[in-house]
Amino acid sequence: MSKTAVGLFQNSELAEVVARDLVANGFPQGEVRTLREPIDMPAAGLMSTPHVDFEVGLERELVAIGATVREANAYARGTRRGGALVFATGSEREVESAATIMNCAGALEVEELTGKEPNAITIERDLPAVGDSPQQTGRIRESGTGARVFVW
Repeated sequence: MSKTAVGLFQNSELAEVVARDLVANGFPQGEVRTLREPIDMPAAGLMSTPHVDFEVGLERELVAIGATVREANAYARGTRRGGALVFATGSEREVESAATIMNCAGALEVEELTGKEPNAITIERDLPAVGDSPQQTGRIRESGTGARVFVW
């Protein structure tokens, strides 16, 4: 089962600094990436809507790794407003460390963008680990922090 820490940052410059910090702290470089909405997206055809296509694709990928639809929408809105995402995939220890680094750097709190989601399953760090089951996917979140760890 894969685990990925995801953090939303106010701008791509800060996201790049966080990505470099992750690598400097021993996170495998090939497992860290940043993503922002491209400034210049060519249209693929007459009816093409490149920005919408980017956001739909991003939301689809985030839901695939365990984000709720509302969270995925908030992340896409954050990138639309100039923000950038940092993804770090690895072992449980690695992604916990990545989430801590992201939070220290000011990862934005997604719930501030979406509000509290009814019926959302959030696994707090002080509860027994239930993400070890191969059937369970979703998010693990440290209380009061912005970065999320998704189990997929």
